[in-house]
Amino acid sequence: MKEKNKFQFGNVIIVSFAHLSHDVYSAFLAPILPLLISKLGISLSMAGLLDVIRKLPSLFNPLIGLMADRISVRYFIILTPAITAISMSFLGMASNYSILVILLFVAGISSTFFHVPSPVMIKNLSDDQTGKGMSYYMLGGEMARTLGPLLITLAISLWGLEGSWRVVPLGIISSIILYIKLKNVRVTKDFHESNKNTGARETFKKLIPFFIIIFGITIFRAAIHLALTIYLPIFLTQQGSSLWLAGISLAVLQFSGAAGTFFAGSISDRFGRKKTLLITTIATTILMWIFISMNGNYIIPLLIIMGFFLFASSPVLLALVQDTDSEHPAFVNGIYMTMHFGGSSLMVLLIGLLGDHFGLVRAYHICTIISVAAIPFILMLPNNKTKVQKKNIEI
Repeated sequence: MKEKNKFQFGNVIIVSFAHLSHDVYSAFLAPILPLLISKLGISLSMAGLLDVIRKLPSLFNPLIGLMADRISVRYFIILTPAITAISMSFLGMASNYSILVILLFVAGISSTFFHVPSPVMIKNLSDDQTGKGMSYYMLGGEMARTLGPLLITLAISLWGLEGSWRVVPLGIISSIILYIKLKNVRVTKDFHESNKNTGARETFKKLIPFFIIIFGITIFRAAIHLALTIYLPIFLTQQGSSLWLAGISLAVLQFSGAAGTFFAGSISDRFGRKKTLLITTIATTILMWIFISMNGNYIIPLLIIMGFFLFASSPVLLALVQDTDSEHPAFVNGIYMTMHFGGSSLMVLLIGLLGDHFGLVRAYHICTIISVAAIPFILMLPNNKTKVQKKNIEI
């Protein structure tokens, strides 16, 4: 029986590829924001609101999670790369702000249907090495956010902003490949086989203390994360850098982050989720302050180091959620994704407002201070190396 449930490397890699093929298009927004701002004459806060619109469908994550616990939703994972590719690639053709909102909302719906069931599939394919599985999964996502800025910047260089739709076929081809590879792979155990004795409401009540801790960690860590991933191209272009250098800098940050996500999950399997989160949070805060103080000098080396620690928390947090041993894993993951995307939406809008009123340099300083508030929540986590929620968490 143990042999049957061992770490399924091949299938984990396939799901990681699915993550890459979907998120490479989700990464288009930040690099082209400076061009959209110039083309449509929108403010930083309106630009931030675009990301909020994209994340608005995450409010339905728990419902999608309940669906994933009951039926096979592998086709959501298969189809969403093509849907996201179409909606994000047409952003450059938008003639007004309303069309941008519609395209991003569609992309947000697609993202919701992908990101809720896919980590649960990874858990089921990883046996007792959840952190390792999440590292491979997040590696695909972070590589996508490395390649995405490069792909859209290259497309704009070749065909102009309104010609970015020409990269759509890559997403469609990816969905065809995923259909061939994943059509027989189950996301979760069959509903009738899982012998669920606890309802979703009871599961939620039991995990409320855990969700409070995770939300605190997520929203305060998001301050630096979003300041860099969403506003870095705008920040650098305002400092006099070219759009190409801004896109390259974002790609460097994401590539370094891919290395962080790859190693962090396995490290947390061995040394503990709490210790890993604490070290990465402290390191990120210090490095962000140094980055702002350097006034544009040594950008690339700093982004390489900072990206490693900045993104390392992602697989660790996902592993924490999957460690809950709930009878409704997709539902629990849906709640986490709702908190993550909801909190991120509020934070990205706050950063935009701060940037409009005080400038992005001052906004970056404020984000660095805000990120420190994640540390008390991390300290509230139990010291268990992996199984966080075998017993109830008490605050």
